[in-house]
Amino acid sequence: MRLHQPPPMPSYQDISWITAAIFIADWVIRIGLGLRVVMRRRPVGVSLSWLGVILLVPFLGAIVYLILGETRIGRLRVDRFERIRSILSEHLDRLDEAAKSFDTSMPASQRALIRHGLTRYGFPLLGGNQVELLPDSDTVFERLIADIDSAQETLHLQFYIWWPGGKVDQVIDAVIRARQRGVVCRCMADALGSKTFLRSRQRTALIAAGVEVIAMLPVGIWRMVFRRQDLRNHRKIAVIDGQIGYTGSMNMADPELFKKEVGIGRWRDAMVRVTGPAVETLGLVFLCDFDIETDDVLGDFEEQGGLKHVEPTGEVYTQLMPSGPGFAREAIRETLLTAMYGAEKSLVMTTPYFIPDEPLLDGLIAAANRGVEVTLIVPEQIDSVIARLASRSQYVDLLAAGVTVMQFRNGLLHTKTLVADEQTALIGTVNLDMRSLWLNFEITLAVYDADFAKRLGVLQSRYAEQSVALDKDVWTGRPFHTRLVENAARLLGPLL
Repeated sequence: MRLHQPPPMPSYQDISWITAAIFIADWVIRIGLGLRVVMRRRPVGVSLSWLGVILLVPFLGAIVYLILGETRIGRLRVDRFERIRSILSEHLDRLDEAAKSFDTSMPASQRALIRHGLTRYGFPLLGGNQVELLPDSDTVFERLIADIDSAQETLHLQFYIWWPGGKVDQVIDAVIRARQRGVVCRCMADALGSKTFLRSRQRTALIAAGVEVIAMLPVGIWRMVFRRQDLRNHRKIAVIDGQIGYTGSMNMADPELFKKEVGIGRWRDAMVRVTGPAVETLGLVFLCDFDIETDDVLGDFEEQGGLKHVEPTGEVYTQLMPSGPGFAREAIRETLLTAMYGAEKSLVMTTPYFIPDEPLLDGLIAAANRGVEVTLIVPEQIDSVIARLASRSQYVDLLAAGVTVMQFRNGLLHTKTLVADEQTALIGTVNLDMRSLWLNFEITLAVYDADFAKRLGVLQSRYAEQSVALDKDVWTGRPFHTRLVENAARLLGPLL
């Protein structure tokens, strides 16, 4: 009887060949991806950060880059956007023709921003609007529910986060009532930001009532091969009957309930309620996103409802600036730089996440150095440890240039605003970080009106009253280990 012989052990020579093959494959991948990073000509900081990840971390660095390193929205979405681009351009050209009578007495800084917006986004300046500032979430919920209850034809709601419970359930009940009246109701929620809602009984109730509920940018292991998973739709838009529009920083979440377990306090947000021709541009952005997600292009947006010619209701000039994949690269970053370099007297900004690239940081410093009174208001605590550390590392340079940096202490300040010279205002969804500036689908409304800018300035002053100003000497004198950790986190800034 022959005993079973174990398989022969690999020889030292075999192991050497296997090791050599792995080593060669690793370096071929690193060099290949490194060349790809170089040839894509992104900002130097971003490129160097990715080169560090690829070259210093064998195999895993390459995998991380392939998953997170490129703005891939998927071939299907690219094709759909191309199909509706001509329809969008038609509408924007018509709006531009109707808006030729803009006020040539506007300051040079405003005219520069308007030209930049038209060139980079294609969205024209529109007069004849009323823009109402809604300074807190309670006011937003109250006005939005009332407008939903008055809807007669269409209701379009798009938010990055839907979070069931509290006043959000009241909104959902109002949407169901609208649908029962025969109103066409469409709701869009980001698949990642709203994953709790998309699995909830509230979504089930909406669908049962006949409301279309669309998950934007679905995620999954298989989808990871074709599309970057952390690229999200961060927009907040509501359009009622094509006549009333909302946008701003607030998600569809009740701050009394949202992320209470994090322990950073109530989220503070602001929105605007708009009537007049600007509402049509908000409706266009909603329908573009809806059609890209559903492939439901019917040949003309009007056939889908919710888009119509809107008569003037006021005297305010506005310009919508949608950004993200499919729109001009770097457009929103250039918009912020244009506003910074155009400011002559004052520049006040609020943002929850402050991790700018060098040009934006230089823009704030340059404004302060030429005598502009620059104020930056940020929350003292945010819901990301790394982002908080990276943000804090930026303050030294700002304080040295004379920028007033204030830390908000009454919750998480989530409002994203810019007011220049008390006459130009930007409000929307864009954070001062690389994710908002380079990756996400965002929305910003520029308002060229001194009265509105002053009202927004009053809100910013209210935030400042609940903040503490940083002292340059105290901040620079903090312990070495604290500054070391923050500066190390800053190196990840281009990737956050």
